[in-house]
Amino acid sequence: MVRAAAYAWSGVRAPGSERDDLLLGAKTVVAAMVAWTLARHLLPTPVATFAPFTAMVALQGTVYRSLRDCAQYALAMSAGATLAAALAATAGIHGWTFGLLTLVALWLGRVRRLGQQGTQVAIVGFFAFSSGQGRIDYIGHLAASVAIGAVCGLAAQLVLAPARHTRRRQTAAADLFAEMTERIGGLADTFEAPAPDADRVRQWRRDWRRLSRDCETLHRNIETEEENGRLNPRRSFEGSTKALPRTRESVTIAQRSLDHLRSITRTLDYAVDSEEIENLPASFRAGLGSVLRTSALAMEEIGRASRTDDGRLGDMIEEAASQLDRIQNQERSLTRAEGRSAALTLQGTLLTDAARLLAELRSGHRALSPA
Repeated sequence: MVRAAAYAWSGVRAPGSERDDLLLGAKTVVAAMVAWTLARHLLPTPVATFAPFTAMVALQGTVYRSLRDCAQYALAMSAGATLAAALAATAGIHGWTFGLLTLVALWLGRVRRLGQQGTQVAIVGFFAFSSGQGRIDYIGHLAASVAIGAVCGLAAQLVLAPARHTRRRQTAAADLFAEMTERIGGLADTFEAPAPDADRVRQWRRDWRRLSRDCETLHRNIETEEENGRLNPRRSFEGSTKALPRTRESVTIAQRSLDHLRSITRTLDYAVDSEEIENLPASFRAGLGSVLRTSALAMEEIGRASRTDDGRLGDMIEEAASQLDRIQNQERSLTRAEGRSAALTLQGTLLTDAARLLAELRSGHRALSPA
């Protein structure tokens, strides 16, 4: 009860998913009540329950989903009722005809166009066959009850349409990138530190996993918001149709970059735990830290809520690539001159992961650049 009260208070206090759920629940209650009242006064009692049920089907998280599910339910109802009437009229009410009804209804319910409402073919067919005995008047009343529920549900959905959350999705993506940028900067500091903190490195590994889950959640939220914009009478800000695809693409870049950051941090964790980090030259560690810092600035530019500065982002990525090339050339020269072989495998692994991170940023730059 305490959690429920806190959830409700969050919905009342500020816009967000909690308020959306509260409004959807309130619309469902009102629409179901009105549909049941109308059906109870206008139609026979046995079919009155279909009106509030249809109203609930017609009230989904988005206008598009409401219309789609309502249409699918109407098709499923029509198929089930028609099947029941046809069997009752031609073969009569028997046990074997009920079994045949069930078999055919289950087969029809697998039609993809019916979606999740496919099971309603059998359910409506059972009612029409058992309670209505396949009579045409019962099926007519059933169709009228469904129509009343659909009208009440869709009216409630359109009168108070779901709010648009394009700005919130952009802000969430910007916050995600800001958190990544902060941690990449900390990772660069760790490479340059004389004695890296093992506990801090392991904490970053946990943070990367959490941020990966946040990316998946944000992807789902963006997809829902794109669906929310379809057929929604509420208008968002100008340019919102391009904003969401750009935000989705930036989150994809973040998700792929996190894979490489996790690999770098995992290698660093191994190096600290095995004390092999001490074999890395100071110049190499400082250079890798510079590459990570420049990459962090590029990530910050990608994650901006406003449009990315294409030229500035390209310059950052090329600067990081130049820094990486200098490290590779410098270490190659030192290896030849001094014959150093300690930690070469560790260096190669870190350089490979850094190169993959830059390749991901460069690919994201091309994806975000205007045609």
